[in-house]
Amino acid sequence: MSEMATSPSALHMQAVALGAAVFLLSCLASAQQPPAPGCLDKCGDINITYPFGVGGAHCFRDKSFQLECNVVVNNSHPRLIMPAYNQQLLSLSPDGEALAALDIQHEAYYYNCNASHPTASASSQPNNMTFATLNKSTVYRFPVSTYRFNATTNSYVVPVALDWAIRDVHNCSAAKLNATNYACRSANSKCSDTTDGAGYRCRCSGGYEGNPYLHAGCQDIDECQRTNEYPCFGNCINMPGGFSCSCPPGTRGNPTIKSGCVKTNQGLTTGSIIGIGVGSGAGLLVMALGAAFLTRNIKNRKARILRQKFFKQNRGHLLEQLVSQNADIAERMIIPLAELEKATNNFDESRELGGGGHGTVYKGILSDLHVVAIKKSKVAVQREIDEFINEVAILSQINHRNVVKLFGCCLETEVPLLVYEFISNGTLYDHLHVEGQPSLPWEYRLRIATETARALAYLHSAVSFPIIHRDIKSHNILLDVSLTTKVSDFGASRCIPAEQNGVTTAIQGTLGYLDPMYYYTGRLTEKSDVFSFGVVLIELLTRKKPYSYRSPQDDSLVAHFTALLTHDNLSDILDPQVKEEGGKEVNEVAVLAVACVKLKADERPTMRQVEMTLETVRSSLLRQELVPSVAAEESKEKHVSWSYPVSEGTSIESSRQYSNDEEYLLSSRYPR
Repeated sequence: MSEMATSPSALHMQAVALGAAVFLLSCLASAQQPPAPGCLDKCGDINITYPFGVGGAHCFRDKSFQLECNVVVNNSHPRLIMPAYNQQLLSLSPDGEALAALDIQHEAYYYNCNASHPTASASSQPNNMTFATLNKSTVYRFPVSTYRFNATTNSYVVPVALDWAIRDVHNCSAAKLNATNYACRSANSKCSDTTDGAGYRCRCSGGYEGNPYLHAGCQDIDECQRTNEYPCFGNCINMPGGFSCSCPPGTRGNPTIKSGCVKTNQGLTTGSIIGIGVGSGAGLLVMALGAAFLTRNIKNRKARILRQKFFKQNRGHLLEQLVSQNADIAERMIIPLAELEKATNNFDESRELGGGGHGTVYKGILSDLHVVAIKKSKVAVQREIDEFINEVAILSQINHRNVVKLFGCCLETEVPLLVYEFISNGTLYDHLHVEGQPSLPWEYRLRIATETARALAYLHSAVSFPIIHRDIKSHNILLDVSLTTKVSDFGASRCIPAEQNGVTTAIQGTLGYLDPMYYYTGRLTEKSDVFSFGVVLIELLTRKKPYSYRSPQDDSLVAHFTALLTHDNLSDILDPQVKEEGGKEVNEVAVLAVACVKLKADERPTMRQVEMTLETVRSSLLRQELVPSVAAEESKEKHVSWSYPVSEGTSIESSRQYSNDEEYLLSSRYPR
């Protein structure tokens, strides 16, 4: 619209001045204490509420809220003034609203109203008057029905609604960080963010009214005395921040509406009431028993269906095939879940023996009083299930005194359960690496090595098709009360078809014991177990842990042991107990161990050859204790020799077993 009035600047300046004044009202500096007694609380008929105030600095929150009460000559009503702009206020409210008196010239003005240049427009009819926003963070509103004409100034006095707020911080969250300057003093107040710019306002909580900017400014409302606002036609009880409204005794209904409470039926006799109560109680009891019986039946049925599902999921048909081939297996291999739960007290943590690479082991006592170890997988993934079924298939064919005996299995759970004979004396690792006391005697170590070799030789050659353990280590060699060896944990084992000498498969095993050639090629053969067994022999001789040992030259245990044997410095790494108790057979076992860990698989002996060598060494040791001369002669005749390359005919350049590349290949497998 184009400008039509002759002097618009006066109105525009008045509007800008008023906007600036209100903007200052909204911007606060530091906080003051609530007004002290003696501050003016009324100017004419206008109540002055904190944070506004008239008087000294202690009467208002800060300069932004300072007001003056002026008495005008020939006017009986004092005027409440914002002194900074000589602007009259008509009312104040702690709810964030104030009314200001704005003089509008009688002439008609028309201004463009846009966001960048806020203006006012007026006409000769005040009822058509509108007033634009002077500041983005402050709102001004005309109550257009209330205005008066000022004959002296030839202008209309229009009340303008001013929305004020505490604007020294952005919002409530920021304000609450500074408790000293936080404006909402009353304990029964709440803070709300402004919607017209940065800042916040304080309100009394529901059920309270008053001034939230004072410490005790918000007082409880007695809703029971305000029936117009809070209707209650029953028993009304006032409570802090609310009230309770209920129907009188003997009535029921809606007490918040007139005649909403009606009398209840009082015609029943005491006997009738007792009869109804007894009958209802009996009925509820019957219903509860029926529900419990039905729930139990449903639960049992679901459990039975779930067991059947898990049996199929866990490839129970494989076990069924084994059962069909041998009736004796049928009697001992299938163990119900209920039997194992009873044996382990529902797999209580106190029955847990430990966790291996393929599951957790619990101790249990079966109904026939057999003490057993029950193996349960931790992860219900198909690979774990396949390994458990694989272990069942393998161990069901094995009957050897040095291999842990499988009593049976249970496939009625999400993860299969295997039940073994209980070996009570721990593992070879536990006995060998005991702290603070002597370890196993050398004679026992040699016997354990011989029995382990015997078990592996049996697995490789005495069963219908070869079985490769794939995870030989001291942790998987169990010892009973008489220290008899029991090879365990066949979860990673593989069967090799009779017409093949190996299979290509995913890598499984333990760092420090794992065959390097198997690791790099994926080709699994019987010689992979030979390498792992050779590491166990070195562990028996040195009491060093293969997965963590590093030499001063940063070599692995296998590489360091081989180098010391090559340079005839084996005593540098031998266990002092072995050096003290052993004789020349220690060197023979060391030579055998190095032969087992040769890098090329075809240069390693078979487990049968290893068994024969250890049997000869052990027999020689035993006979040497009885008849030293006879034992020495027979040892020469029967010993299976695994001489080390530095013996006769070997040049000094070839005295190391591994080349530099091979040494690096071995060393890279073990953690640094």
